[in-house]
Amino acid sequence: MFACTSLLRSGRSGPKINSRGHRTSGGGRGTGLRASQIRPTGIERTFGQDEIIVSKTDAKGRIQYANDVFLRVSGYTEADIVGQPHSIIRHPSMPRIIFKVLWQTIAAGEEIFAYVNNLASDGAHYWVLAHVTPSTGRGGLAGYHSNRRSPDRAAVQEVDQLYRRLHAEEARHPRPADAMNASGALLDRLLAEQGVTYDEYVWRLIAGRRAGV
Repeated sequence: MFACTSLLRSGRSGPKINSRGHRTSGGGRGTGLRASQIRPTGIERTFGQDEIIVSKTDAKGRIQYANDVFLRVSGYTEADIVGQPHSIIRHPSMPRIIFKVLWQTIAAGEEIFAYVNNLASDGAHYWVLAHVTPSTGRGGLAGYHSNRRSPDRAAVQEVDQLYRRLHAEEARHPRPADAMNASGALLDRLLAEQGVTYDEYVWRLIAGRRAGV
């Protein structure tokens, strides 16, 4: 399972991820906001091609820094966001398996590129091409750094179709663990049919070559 991730290629273990695609370690300061309390409006928000959304988290995924572009596009204030888990901007339409792939990869010390649909504080959504890397300090892993750019629209259209299939597969299974396993198997199968890894699929989209998954 998850042969599409760089984690299995490296043979290193990842963090504890529950069947909902969340890290199991948590806690920390913040306002107690939850993405599940926000109702998506279906309105898409965009940002400039020359703008970069930047955020930094601690090793447990709690936001420690968010730049002005992050705050403007997400609709949160710095006081709202600092100390919150990064999943506060998770859109409910995003398949959980994508976040499991992401967390396993960066926790193994590797970078990852991923297309992500985020949820703003007012229910709007905004697509990003995220580049997430681990940050290290004297004591080892210090946290994670994410740069997010405005993605190519053709790439968004294709990846949205893939994510809809994965999300629909997860919705078929009442038990979260079964949903995660099923969508992971589907993702592996779809990528295998194209003869690509997850990383290669994303790079094809970035390069403007449609993979057809």
